[in-house]
Amino acid sequence: MTMTDQPRTVLGTRLLRKEDPALLTGEAKFTGDIAVPGALHLAVLRSPYANATINSVDVSAALAHPGVRAAYSGADLVDLWAAPMPCAWPVTDDMKSPTHYPIAVSKAAYAGDGVACVIAETAAIAKDAIELIRVDYTRHEAVIGLEDALSDRVVVHDEIGTNRSYTWDLKIEEHEGDIDAAFAAAAHTTKERFVHQRLIPSAMEPRSVLAMPQPFGGDMTVYSATQIPHILKIFVAVVLGIPEQQLRVIAPSVGGGFGSKLDVYAEEFLCTALARKHGVPVRWTEERSEASMATIQGRAQIQDIELAADEAGRLTAIRVRLLADMGAYLQLVTPGVPLLGAFLYAGVYELPKAYDFSCTGVFTSMTPTDAYRGAGRPEATYAIERSMDSLAAQMGIDPLELRRRNFIPTASYPYEAFSGLTYDSGDHDAAATMASEMIDYAGLRARQAEQNVEGATKRLGIGVSTYFEMCGLAPSRVLASLNYGAGGWEAATVRVLPTNKVQVVTGTSPHGQGHETSWSMIAAEKLGVDPSDVDVLHSDTALAPYGLDTYGSRSLPVGGVAIANACDGVIEKARQIAAHQLEASADDLEFSDGVFRVAGSPDKEMPLAAVAWEAFTAHNLPDGMEPNLEHHTHYDPPNFSWPFGTHMCAVEVDTETGEIEVLKYVAIDDCGVQVNPLIVEGQVHGGVIQGLAQVLYEGAVYDGDGNLRTSTLAEYLVPAAPDVPPITTGHTVTPSPTNQLGVKGVGEAGTIGAAPAVMNAIVDALSGLGVHDITMPASPHTVWNAIQQAQGGSQ
Repeated sequence: MTMTDQPRTVLGTRLLRKEDPALLTGEAKFTGDIAVPGALHLAVLRSPYANATINSVDVSAALAHPGVRAAYSGADLVDLWAAPMPCAWPVTDDMKSPTHYPIAVSKAAYAGDGVACVIAETAAIAKDAIELIRVDYTRHEAVIGLEDALSDRVVVHDEIGTNRSYTWDLKIEEHEGDIDAAFAAAAHTTKERFVHQRLIPSAMEPRSVLAMPQPFGGDMTVYSATQIPHILKIFVAVVLGIPEQQLRVIAPSVGGGFGSKLDVYAEEFLCTALARKHGVPVRWTEERSEASMATIQGRAQIQDIELAADEAGRLTAIRVRLLADMGAYLQLVTPGVPLLGAFLYAGVYELPKAYDFSCTGVFTSMTPTDAYRGAGRPEATYAIERSMDSLAAQMGIDPLELRRRNFIPTASYPYEAFSGLTYDSGDHDAAATMASEMIDYAGLRARQAEQNVEGATKRLGIGVSTYFEMCGLAPSRVLASLNYGAGGWEAATVRVLPTNKVQVVTGTSPHGQGHETSWSMIAAEKLGVDPSDVDVLHSDTALAPYGLDTYGSRSLPVGGVAIANACDGVIEKARQIAAHQLEASADDLEFSDGVFRVAGSPDKEMPLAAVAWEAFTAHNLPDGMEPNLEHHTHYDPPNFSWPFGTHMCAVEVDTETGEIEVLKYVAIDDCGVQVNPLIVEGQVHGGVIQGLAQVLYEGAVYDGDGNLRTSTLAEYLVPAAPDVPPITTGHTVTPSPTNQLGVKGVGEAGTIGAAPAVMNAIVDALSGLGVHDITMPASPHTVWNAIQQAQGGSQ
């Protein structure tokens, strides 16, 4: 049964989120809210040096401090680890990865690396006690620059002897030499370098952990502010050597993640190991300044990209070289993050088989990097979209016109790309047309011609960005070919209770996405019940033992479709029961609005509620049928899902101060069929703000010694409500043909489209002054300097 078999009455409505009342009234419980009498508090002493040998650690003064239960160096804890901390994505067979324990044993590899820890009766006592620990260090030179790291002038980890972790290549050409020939024959070529600064994710809720051992039997319950309770459970079992069946991981209410909680962290292992060792609950909640060093950071790469095009500007070849900053260690998916964009540097454009991509990952003396909203795909979109503007400027044509010449034609979908991947559906011209009409592109260009005259101090710029997002992170066999350490499937169970209330059990784990609302809507649509009668159980490995959690815009196109499939299984079982009760053939039964009806006999019907009761009593079921109405399924998608869109931005730049004002922002996104447009708009708004923030505000700044200079929100500029411009959203709908709901992901779309749209607008405003690029973030000082340099003035 597919969605077209019944009228659509729930999907597509702007249903208010079921999650919000608890959040708005303070009833939602986050990890830090869980009261556990007698719990001990963990504090971690972090290295002040970015590269230092640990000669000795003296914890005696901390141990003597009143209220301290225990204090440990890294060497004291080595026997607690059955394995080092994991990297689940060894992208090449010869990838180099240093040994990484939750507390460093002999070397601190970045400022913030944990070197000792304390557990005490209160968080304040633990914090005071770590100040009493004495560590003797031998400092070494830090490695900060990526190209310096690549030279191996100073090696971060002696055990691997190099800063190069891996080089991953993707070269696709019909015949050997095609790429070089395309560049040699090109009528137009561009070569650009773009630098993505480090970003600090800054989720509203900092990370928090509570490990609670059971008084007997060895069972352990771990509460964590994580995106990945199921994956965390596996790795706690592996690293600590605890039988997996003795572990339960719960992610209660989680206040955002943006990829930063798609990880397994030292503190999760420490709390669990020490709770197990001491037989008492152990908890930890990070402080904001601690989060800036102890939680992963994002982006951090240098991109060199070359385009070749024919006389009309149609792309004929692309060459990309990335230098990606791994930080000091490989976290869960660190090396794979830049490769998530590896197939997207051609954007939404037709390209022959002439594509040359290579990425080298290097270690530095800074906080490890890992997934941050979009994870590799915003970086890829930034590079191709900035380059398309450069190509348009070189050719002297409108950047939107250049894009239209290169769009993959709608009639070509499903489209087999140069990479061999199949893009499921798209209509790029429709999205671009809608965006240009909503922002009044033609009117802005006319205004720009009048405004940007010689001597003007307020210059107008219009930026365009088109994008593809490769999301869903599936199918599993494709992930296997990329050396990814897990699958791409998702699990779901749907049960109809005897009173016709519905329980949905999902392996996805929301942290702000509204799964309880959206999953209720899917089940309600399929089963003909009210969404308020659907309860969604999630984020607890005891209630939902199977799952691969939430990241990479996978929840709806994988988890949501799994729920729809499970509903189909329930309906099919109910159909057999109803046919038996009505003495009709199951093939003659139609199901709509929660009622089975015999075709041609409208008086013969049986509502799902009656079927659920009959399934429960089991008084009159078909021979061999088990009681109760429930279906469990696993869904492994046949393809990624491919959301796309066009974003446009208008800015005004003050050439005397460098100040940028965003006048208009329009986001047209196509995520296929929308389950809840209200949630879609919220996801796009949040994503746009984070993309805009990278361009205008945010940037983790390190000095030459590896010290983070932006460790608090006083120095690290996260945009607040007054900094956010008006955002106008719209959508086109091209259903995905690869799943029964026709859905795609949307959680990262805004971030992917926003950064190049805003930067293209800024550069467009200043191109008449000779400015062709600006480093991010484009602060007023940076913009003013760029203008002065272009004009030959002093800085």
